[in-house]
Amino acid sequence: MALDVRDSRLLDLVDSEATVEQLATGCQFTEGPLWHSIGRYLLFSDIPANKIRRWDAESGMTVFRDPSGKSNGLTYDKGGHLIACEHDNRRVSRTTADGEVLTIASHYEGKRLNSPNDIVVKSDGSIYFTDPPYGLSSKAKSEKELDFHGVYRLSSDGAMLTLLVDDFDRPNGICFSPDESILYINDTKRMHVRAFDVEPDGTIANGRVFAEEEGDNGVPDGMKVDVQGNVYLTGPNGIWIFAPDGTHLGIILVPERCANLAWGGDYWKSLFITASTSVYRIECKVEGIAVS
Repeated sequence: MALDVRDSRLLDLVDSEATVEQLATGCQFTEGPLWHSIGRYLLFSDIPANKIRRWDAESGMTVFRDPSGKSNGLTYDKGGHLIACEHDNRRVSRTTADGEVLTIASHYEGKRLNSPNDIVVKSDGSIYFTDPPYGLSSKAKSEKELDFHGVYRLSSDGAMLTLLVDDFDRPNGICFSPDESILYINDTKRMHVRAFDVEPDGTIANGRVFAEEEGDNGVPDGMKVDVQGNVYLTGPNGIWIFAPDGTHLGIILVPERCANLAWGGDYWKSLFITASTSVYRIECKVEGIAVS
């Protein structure tokens, strides 16, 4: 059984007989999964290998981009362009239709970002991302320019980068509730998720602890929601699932330490999981929020 059930509502989301299937392995450390609904393929980052890899059912795992700037979180903007958090280049990039990779965020008030980590695009086209120091090399750490680890909003026209919050220890996974009224951000070091109300101008307010994790063999990292507002979060032993009210429903057990996850498949009910050296998939009963 692939489930550790803590609340019977979990079985409304994942079948008790569902299995965690390994799709690809042999990577160094997988992150940032992203489903392409038209091409029916998955992109994901292999950070130490400095590659973005691709998986599809026919060809298996291939290399999509090399080098990748040691990319981590990946998503698409409203125009369908690939957006990447790049550790090596300490930036957020956009890939144009002709394949050119452009910087869209690299500095805040004249100072270099730490290492953009995870990212989400709001329906209005604005981009929200976290900026912990995880991707900084030993040399870069000595050249660190910001004395905090922030969460930012880049306006849809790319003209304004706004610091939303700066009191996280290690801000990491980030996602919106289905109606985008709440922004969830987890703090890996503190082992919890905070929820914020999203204001009309795109800023956030009223931060509070939404959920907490405990245990070894995993930490809060990647995070997604389904259409019902349930939150899926990496953690000890797999993917922790929380109801919209913060109740811990249970864990999808995964053989390797999980770093991130993404919805995909024909009906957005396939949950793709990047975990250490491999990529896994489990079929769910409820669809996730589509990335378009």
